[in-house]
Amino acid sequence: MPVTASPVRAFVDRLAAVPSTPARNNFLDHSVPENAQRRRNLELYLQEMMDRSPTVLLLGEAPGFRGMGVTGVPFTNRAMFQGPANSFGLFGPGKGYALPADAAGVAAEPTATVMWEVLAELQFLPLLWSACPWHTHMPGNAQSNRTPRIAEARLGTPFWQSLAELFQIGTIVAVGNVAHRSLLGSGQEVPKVRHPSHGGKSGFKRGLAELLGAGLAAAVMPDAAPRIQ
Repeated sequence: MPVTASPVRAFVDRLAAVPSTPARNNFLDHSVPENAQRRRNLELYLQEMMDRSPTVLLLGEAPGFRGMGVTGVPFTNRAMFQGPANSFGLFGPGKGYALPADAAGVAAEPTATVMWEVLAELQFLPLLWSACPWHTHMPGNAQSNRTPRIAEARLGTPFWQSLAELFQIGTIVAVGNVAHRSLLGSGQEVPKVRHPSHGGKSGFKRGLAELLGAGLAAAVMPDAAPRIQ
């Protein structure tokens, strides 16, 4: 009998199949050898999260060239792959996470650090993703970040929808305006919090804390260990 790919592997392969453009880089596609490690990193993250059964999806804007564009994992940077596991037991050595060879010399994305600092402070572990899951940049300058166009976010809609179904997500929270517009455009009335970039840490944390206090308490994970099914 033919071997069927796991749902996580099938999701990553479908994401990798979307072609790049002069202003949008699919850092998972099969045309670049180093992307194989990024695909592997993303599979590992999604599987680690699957083991933890998150009930909330935080949907951000788009990957940055210093963040997911390097690692393949949402809201992470090179420093997180070079140190120990975080306070939730994610990442860390000995699991298969690694930086691709072409990541040398790329500085760590600060927004990723802020994101995980806030999540640790709140002891809240949601699934992380982006409205547009590819790196959007200025044409001809891959080392720049650009706000996704409406059509680019729309192209990403089936992917966050697939993750919401795969993880049986109960609540989606928009992180910033791009994600909020994308969710509204798909008919989703969802809460919105400030994006943590550009000095937004305190507003982001305050917004999440208010949502948790208003009913997302079931998503708080006092124990970082995976849930036993």
